[in-house]
Amino acid sequence: MNKLTTDLKSLHEATLNNLKNSKSINTLRAYKSDFRDFGAFCAKHGFKSLPSEPKVVSLYITHLSKNSKISTLRRRLVSISMVHKLKGHYLDTKHPMIIENLMGIRRVKGSIQIGKKPILINHLRSIINVINDQKIEDIKKFRDKSIILIGFGGGFRRSEIISIDYEDLEFVNEGIKINIKKSKTDQFGEGFIKGLPYFTNEIYCPVTNLQKWLEISKIKSGPIFRRFYKGSSLTDKRLTDQSVVILMKKYLNLAGIENKNFSGHSLRSGFATVAADSGADERSIMAMTGHKTTQMVRRYIREANLFKNNALNKVKI
Repeated sequence: MNKLTTDLKSLHEATLNNLKNSKSINTLRAYKSDFRDFGAFCAKHGFKSLPSEPKVVSLYITHLSKNSKISTLRRRLVSISMVHKLKGHYLDTKHPMIIENLMGIRRVKGSIQIGKKPILINHLRSIINVINDQKIEDIKKFRDKSIILIGFGGGFRRSEIISIDYEDLEFVNEGIKINIKKSKTDQFGEGFIKGLPYFTNEIYCPVTNLQKWLEISKIKSGPIFRRFYKGSSLTDKRLTDQSVVILMKKYLNLAGIENKNFSGHSLRSGFATVAADSGADERSIMAMTGHKTTQMVRRYIREANLFKNNALNKVKI
C-alpha cells in the first residue's frame, strides 16, 4: 500500500512538472502575476484563492470589468485556471456563473479590441535615421539598428529577437537564414527557419546591418544581442525582451513620434501590415511570422487594404 501511495505521488509530481514544462517561462511568469492580483482580491474580501470556486472567480471578473478590457478578463481567467491545474486543483471555468457573467460584461462593454500601432516603413526609416544621427559609438548604433531591422524584417516577437544565438545564423548569397529554436507558437521546440533577403538600400537592410554588427562586436558564439557595461564595453549577457521595447520607444521619441501606442509587438505587426500592403499573400506572411492560424494575419491584411478596396473610392463628388 505504501509503495502504491509512493508511486502515485511520484506520478502526480511528474504530471505537474510536465504541465509546467508545457509553458514558456514568460507565460508562467504572466500566470503568477495575474494570480497574485486575484489572491489580493480574495484576501481583501475574505475568500479562499486556492482552491477557489466559480462564484468567487465570477465576482473577481465583475470587479475587474470596471477598468479592464474583455481580452484582459479572459487572460486572467486562463491564468487562474492554469495556476489551479499546476497546483493540482480543479476549477470549472466553464461554469454558467462565469461564462454568462462574461457574456453580460461583453454585451455592456463591447468586444472590439484596439491594438497597438504597427511600425510602418516611415517609422522604420525615421528610427534608423535618428540612430545614425546619435553622437554615440558605432558599436552601439549597429547593435540597436540590427535589433530594430531584424525584428521588423523577420516579423519577430521580441522574445525571439533576443533569443538568437550566433550559431543560429547562416549567411548565404541571397541573405541570411535564422534558425528559431523555440517560439510562443512552437512550445515543443521543433524550430523553424526564417529567411531575410538583402535589401537594395543598405542603410535599412537588416542583413547588411547585422553583418556590420557582428564584425564590429567580434561576436563569434552565444547571444548576438547583448548588454553594454559602463559605456561601450560589451558583455556576454543577453538582452531582455523588455530591452527591445525600451530601445524602440526611445528612438521613436527622439524621432519626434508619439510612442505611447507602440509596444514590443509593433515590429511584428508592422512587418505583417507592410507585407500585406505590398501585396504579399497570407501564406507567405505566415511563413515568416510563424502564425499558426490565419485569423490574426487576415486582420493585418484587412487593415492594410482599408483604403485600397474602399467603396468610397468609387464615389465622385
